[in-house]
Amino acid sequence: MDDLRVLVADDEEIMRGIMRKIIQKVEGFTVVGEAEDGEDALSKVESLKPDVVFLDVEMPKINGIDCARSIQDMNPFITVIFATAYDGYMSDAFEVYAFDYLVKPFKMERVIQTLECIRDRQSKREEPEKEAPRAINADRKPISGRLMLRHREGVSFVDLNDILLIQREERTTVLYTKGDGRFVTGDALGEMEERLPKDVFFRCHKSYIVNLNHIKDITPYGRWTYVVRLDDTKHDALITHDKYEELEQIFR
Repeated sequence: MDDLRVLVADDEEIMRGIMRKIIQKVEGFTVVGEAEDGEDALSKVESLKPDVVFLDVEMPKINGIDCARSIQDMNPFITVIFATAYDGYMSDAFEVYAFDYLVKPFKMERVIQTLECIRDRQSKREEPEKEAPRAINADRKPISGRLMLRHREGVSFVDLNDILLIQREERTTVLYTKGDGRFVTGDALGEMEERLPKDVFFRCHKSYIVNLNHIKDITPYGRWTYVVRLDDTKHDALITHDKYEELEQIFR
């Protein structure tokens, strides 16, 4: 497994240096950049493509919570960890799906524990696929019909039953279909949701819609989210804890 790329965002240079030194002690991680404010952090998320971002909460220009929200829109699989002197933002942090919330001053061992947990989780995601028990029985009736997609070159028509996953990706909406198909459209995810049959397509996260007929299994990912693996694609989705409970009710 390649080293996970880490970005450290904090308005205090000393704190950025401390975090860099701690991260460098943990095998499997490389610090690829630092940011001194929220605006700088978002710019470097786009240019450096980190896997993990450490965020302070109270930063100039854009605060850490809003920064995390924007990062989620760019790539929901980026792991966000808050490292801050303020404990009053914890509920806000987990609303934007933070993996962890570290309150300064924290011990080095606490940061290392979090990084090791992230590394172990990533290793499991990259393991060769095994015969795993299905978390949810997804044997449902096939559907018929087609969806018209608008894009720069014109329009495409996609069979509904072939759609596996729809997600926000780099500020566009992307559909993944059987046979490694990929379609990009300017339509918002909410617009797509309105046009799809509700008994088959499920909005499991603000950035994802999945086809219930193609769910393979669901496994924990962080404190309040899970990973949804789907048939016939290497692409995963995320599902929040609330949506997971809702999904369990659907399949009962």
